[in-house]
Amino acid sequence: MSDSAVKSVLPPQGKPKWLRVKLPTGKKYTQLRGLVDKYNLHTICTSGSCPNMGECWGEGTATFMILGNVCTRSCGFCGVKTGRPEDVDWEEPEKVARSIKIMEIKHAVITSVDRDDIKDMGSIIWAETVKAIRRMNPKTTLETLIPDFQGIETHLDRIIAVNPEVVSHNMETVKRLTREVRIQAKYERSLEVLRYLGANGINRTKSGIMLGLGELEEEVIQTMKDLRGVNVDVITIGQYLQPSKKHLPVKEFITPEQFKKYEEIGLEMGFRHVESGALVRSSYKAHKHIH
Repeated sequence: MSDSAVKSVLPPQGKPKWLRVKLPTGKKYTQLRGLVDKYNLHTICTSGSCPNMGECWGEGTATFMILGNVCTRSCGFCGVKTGRPEDVDWEEPEKVARSIKIMEIKHAVITSVDRDDIKDMGSIIWAETVKAIRRMNPKTTLETLIPDFQGIETHLDRIIAVNPEVVSHNMETVKRLTREVRIQAKYERSLEVLRYLGANGINRTKSGIMLGLGELEEEVIQTMKDLRGVNVDVITIGQYLQPSKKHLPVKEFITPEQFKKYEEIGLEMGFRHVESGALVRSSYKAHKHIH
C-alpha cells in the first residue's frame, strides 16, 4: 500500500488486537449450533470457522456451499481443496432447502466451488437450488455468491432467470495481483460478469475484495471505481488471512482507520452499502444488502 496507507505489519506476538475474535454466544446461536450438529447440516459458517458466525446467526443469516468441497481452480488465497470434484449431487437443492427450513433462516447466502469440469459449470444446480429454497422457504431472502462461469452468458442467464434478491461475484483483489491471487480468473471478465448481471434484470449486485496481499491504496480505490463503473451496488472489504503455509503470505495487516477510510470513499462513490473492516467477509451483514 502507499505511504498514506497503514504501515502496520505482523507484530512479534502475532495478529494485531483488532483481529482478535470473541467466541460466539447467544440464545439464537446456541439454538442453530445445536440444529447443525443434530442434523449434520453443512454451512460455510462452521466449516470455514467464520469469525462473524455468532453475529450472523443471531440475525438469522447463514451461508451454504453447493457443488461439493473440491474446486477445479487453485487460487492462492483459498483454503478449499483443489482437484477433481465428485459427481454432481442432483438431490443437493432439496437438501440445502431443507437445511434452511430446519434452521429457520431468514436470509440465506449460497456459494459454491468452481466447476469448470462440467459443461454447464454448475449453473443448472445453482438455479435448481434457488428454486428449491423458494418452494420450501417462501419467506427466506437470498444472496447468491457465484463463480464467474467463465463469463458464459448462457450460464449467467440461469441465475438471472431465478432472480435472487442479491447476486454477488467477488473480485477478491486488485487488477495487478489478480493473476497471482486468482490464477484462472480474469479481472476484466469478473467486471463484465457483474455488468451483465446488472444490465439484465438483477436488482442488486455485489462484490468483495481482500486486503493485505501487497496492494497499493490507489489500486484499491481504482478497483472500487471499476466496480462502480459497472454499477455494482454493494462492496465488502476485509483482511486477508493465510489459511496455511502453502497459501499466499499476508503482506500487512490493515488498521481499522484505513478500513474506515475505504468505507467513506466507497459511500462517496455511490455504493449503497460498504462493509469495510478487518473481520468483514463476503456474507457479513448480508441481510442488510437487500434493502
